[in-house]
Amino acid sequence: MLSLDVTKKCLVAEAWSPVFATNQIQDALQRASFDSKSQVGSIFQVLHTTELPPTYFRTNKFTTAFQEIVDAYGIAKYQEANPGVYTVVTFPFLFAVMFGDWGHGLCLLAATLYFIFREKKLSSQKLGDIMEMTFGGRYVIMMMAVFSIYTGFIYNEFFSVPFEIFGRSAYDCRDASCRDATTEGLIMVRRTYPFGVDPKWHGSRSELPFLNSLKMKMSILIGVAQMNLGIMMSYFNAKFFRNNLNIWYQFIPQLIFLNSLFGYLSLLIIVKWCTGSKADLYHVMIYMFLSPTEDLGENQLFPGQNTLQLVLLFLALISVPWMLLPKPFLLKKQHEERHQGQSYAMLQSTDNDMLEGEHVHGSHDHEEFEFSEIFVHQLIHTIEFVLGAVSNTASYLRLWALRYIGHDDIP
Repeated sequence: MLSLDVTKKCLVAEAWSPVFATNQIQDALQRASFDSKSQVGSIFQVLHTTELPPTYFRTNKFTTAFQEIVDAYGIAKYQEANPGVYTVVTFPFLFAVMFGDWGHGLCLLAATLYFIFREKKLSSQKLGDIMEMTFGGRYVIMMMAVFSIYTGFIYNEFFSVPFEIFGRSAYDCRDASCRDATTEGLIMVRRTYPFGVDPKWHGSRSELPFLNSLKMKMSILIGVAQMNLGIMMSYFNAKFFRNNLNIWYQFIPQLIFLNSLFGYLSLLIIVKWCTGSKADLYHVMIYMFLSPTEDLGENQLFPGQNTLQLVLLFLALISVPWMLLPKPFLLKKQHEERHQGQSYAMLQSTDNDMLEGEHVHGSHDHEEFEFSEIFVHQLIHTIEFVLGAVSNTASYLRLWALRYIGHDDIP
């Protein structure tokens, strides 16, 4: 992989390396020269260049697997924020939302602790493809197990069996058996169960309607929060690179669009939980588009909701052309101003040289600007975000659906 020098007396290699690894590279070259008994030493020289360096994230045995998961979808540009940091928490937590069972979590934790405590011995052995992959992701699985135990206590499930761990159930049954009890058949006789789902819900006829509603809405809240996190990361990237166009014409309209629709849905979910209202949120969101001026009737959750919906709908509609149109035209304007400034500077330099009796030959190349290419790119980015906001929100419902993958009576 090395190339011959012009003198054909030495080999030359050029490569990128992190600044902190400079001393390690020099030591490695010295050891290589000594071990090979070379009569000629190695020369390490830092080259200065204007090229954009490749992205390098320093990882350890804990974060490597998480970083590889992120890199499989895309690698951040040089000096951009690394989403792998947040993936350390969000990836195992979303797994735990789907598979929240503290009995299942304890089994996973025991298996991964075995791998972790014996990692020095196991890392030097041939484990086979499947076992090697499991061993490489041992810290990811450990985090999944820890979060599964936590969400398992919230769902109150130990291999799908509920326990009164944090106190007695708040309900008693009117019916002869709690298994036949509906929502009306449960009487609240004590204070609310202190942590997680009340064990009386499990096994009753109201279990699926109650838990389906709870976990479907919870999945939407988690999804909207994570999508907002991604948009906030784009703001910090734009701020770091001092790209005001991305802040004003991408970050702000994206934040408005997402929260005008799905942020508002999240607000309705929280208000419905707090007030105990029986409003149909599907009806509210659908008719927000089809009949925005129609009276909500029994689906109204708070005063002034109709007016708020009209404002949010207007903001969502205006944010789409806000994302699409201004940025390509402003980039074109910036390019023309920069081109005129370069032409003026070139002309001034040529006049000065001619006054001094010198004649300048040669041409100056200017960077090309394809407006159509920039506009199409922005159009694709806008369509991708708008459709992605809808489809990604729906995708988070899989967190709820997978909770009931084994139930025959899932609605």
